[in-house]
Amino acid sequence: MDYISTRGSAPTLDFRAATLTGLASDGGLYVPAQWPKLSADEIRALAGLDYVETAVRIMTPFVAGVLSEDELRDLCKAAYGRFSHDAITPMVQLDHRHWLLELFHGPTLAFKDVALQLLGQLFEKFLSGGDQDITIVGATSGDTGSAAIEAVAGREHIRIFMLHPEGRVSDVQRRQMTTVLAPNVHNIAIDGSFDDAQAMVKRLFGDEEARGQVTLSAVNSINWARLMAQIVYYFYAAVRLGAPDREVAFSVPTGNFGDVFAGYVAAQMGLPVARLIVATNVNDILHRALSNGDYSAGMVTPTATPSMDIQVSSNFERLLFDLSGRDGAAIRAMMADFDANRAMTIPEDMLTGARALFSSASIDGDDMALALRWAQEHGGQIIDPHSAVGLAAARAADVDAHIPIVTLATAHPAKFREAVERATGVRPSLPARLGNLFEREERYDRLPGDYETVKAHILAVARDG
Repeated sequence: MDYISTRGSAPTLDFRAATLTGLASDGGLYVPAQWPKLSADEIRALAGLDYVETAVRIMTPFVAGVLSEDELRDLCKAAYGRFSHDAITPMVQLDHRHWLLELFHGPTLAFKDVALQLLGQLFEKFLSGGDQDITIVGATSGDTGSAAIEAVAGREHIRIFMLHPEGRVSDVQRRQMTTVLAPNVHNIAIDGSFDDAQAMVKRLFGDEEARGQVTLSAVNSINWARLMAQIVYYFYAAVRLGAPDREVAFSVPTGNFGDVFAGYVAAQMGLPVARLIVATNVNDILHRALSNGDYSAGMVTPTATPSMDIQVSSNFERLLFDLSGRDGAAIRAMMADFDANRAMTIPEDMLTGARALFSSASIDGDDMALALRWAQEHGGQIIDPHSAVGLAAARAADVDAHIPIVTLATAHPAKFREAVERATGVRPSLPARLGNLFEREERYDRLPGDYETVKAHILAVARDG
C-alpha cells in the first residue's frame, strides 16, 4: 500500500515510512493511495472473531508490503494484551436502540489506547536492530498524551515530548502524563490552549532547522497508523449488531476529527454506516463547517469536556481531500487560505458530499449534564462528559427508528470525577490498576506559549540525550 499527502507534493511512502514520518513534508497528512474494499461476505465472516483477529482482517491491506499477517497478529496481541476487558472494546445496551461502545479499557482509560498501544509496538518493530532514533513531538488536549507516553515509555531509540495546555486538562489526565518518570519522556505545560500547542507541533514539523537536528515523528492523529487502528472497532461493533445485513449509525464525540474520520474510512471500505454523527461541545467549528460551510476558528472556550476544547481540527483536511476528488493542489490552496485568515468556506459541492454521511450537533454543558443523568437513570450507566456529549447528539439525531445508534464512549468516567459528580451525584473511583496515581511524583517543564522558546527547549533536551 502506498501513502500520499493530502497536499500533493510530498514523496509517496510505504506504511513503515508513513508511520515513522507522521506529518508529510509539504505540511499535509498521509492517506492511503486508495481505500481497500471488503465484500459483504468478507464483513459477514467477521462475526464471531475476537478483537485481534478482526483487527488483522481489517488492517492487513493497509500494511501490505511491509508487514505479514503473522507479524501484524503478533503486534496486535502485544498491543491488546494489557486491556482489562477480553472484548477490548465491549458494547453496552442503554435502551432499545442506543448502545455504548466502551473504548476505555486500556492502560490509560481512554480510547487513544486502542491506537497508541499498537503504534508503540509498530515503532519498536520498525526501529529495532537499527541505529535510527526518533523524536516524537505531540500536543494533547488530555488523553493522547498519557496514552502515547504509556505506549513508548522506556523504549529504545525513542524520546517523546508531549505538550499540554497548562490548567486545561483534568488532574487525572495531567498526572497520567507527568508521573511517568522514564528518561525518554518529557512533558511540557505551555501557557495557552491546545490549539496553540498543536500549532507549535505542526510548525516544528515544517521547520528545516529542527528537522536537520532530530528525526521527528508524530503520535497525534495526524499519524495515519493511529487512524488505521481506530477503523477496527467500527467493524467490530457493527458486525455484532447485524452488519453487513443491517445498517448502523455512530455518534462520535470529537474535537480533532480523527476518531470520526476512522468511521468514514470504514464506510469507504464497505461497512454499511447509515450516519456518522459528529458531536462537538460549544467549541463547534466542526458543527458549523458541516452545517453551513463555516470553517472559522474562534477563541477556545474551556469546558467540562477538555479533550474537545479545540478550534482547529487537523484531520478534517483528510475528509476535504477526499471530497475534493483527491486534488492535492486544491487542498494546499484551501489550507493556506485557512492558515492566513483562520477561516475558510467549504464549497457547496464538498458540503453536499459530506452531508451524504455526516450530520452534526453542538452540545452545551446543560445538555451534556442531562445526558449524563439519562444514562444513569435509564441505562444504569455512569459515563464520562465526552461520552455524554456523544449520547446527547445521538438522542437528538434524525436517524430512522429501525437503525441502532452506537455512541463511542471515549473515556472512563473517573478521569473526569468532578464533572460526573456534579451531574449525577456519583463520584466514580479510579480502577485499581491506576493504583496510587495521586501519591506519585510529578515531573514536567512549564514554558510560555512561544514557539521559539519551546523549539529551543526540545532541541536542547534532545541534543543532550
